[in-house]
Amino acid sequence: MFHRRDAISAPVPFMRRDMAKPADRAYSHYALDALELLGRLIRMGRIDHRMTAEDLAQRAGISRGLLHRIERGDPGAAIGAVLETAAIVGVPLFEADRGALAERNRGAGERLSLLPRAVRPAKSALRDDF
Repeated sequence: MFHRRDAISAPVPFMRRDMAKPADRAYSHYALDALELLGRLIRMGRIDHRMTAEDLAQRAGISRGLLHRIERGDPGAAIGAVLETAAIVGVPLFEADRGALAERNRGAGERLSLLPRAVRPAKSALRDDF
């Protein structure tokens, strides 16, 4: 289990210092609306299952504060925590059936294997007007 004290004492080598903080990022209205809806669905699922915020947070392995941020649709919440809380309270995200989800995931992997690994910007147009 990850503990907050681990994050404070251990440096994180893979994070770049010049990356924008979540508060500095601009999010589209669509993304913000979708996050708000997902947060509300998670809250409704928690209440329908008669779970307290403490119960769900403990089961998801997150803090109660993070759960409240998720339920408010905070775009800075970790996607893994959001997906885990949604799964616990039964909010369907992709496919209700795990087998169908696996099949869809397999199909996406096959399609990705056909696409180029990297995308490079298009070269500038030739100037042949000499």
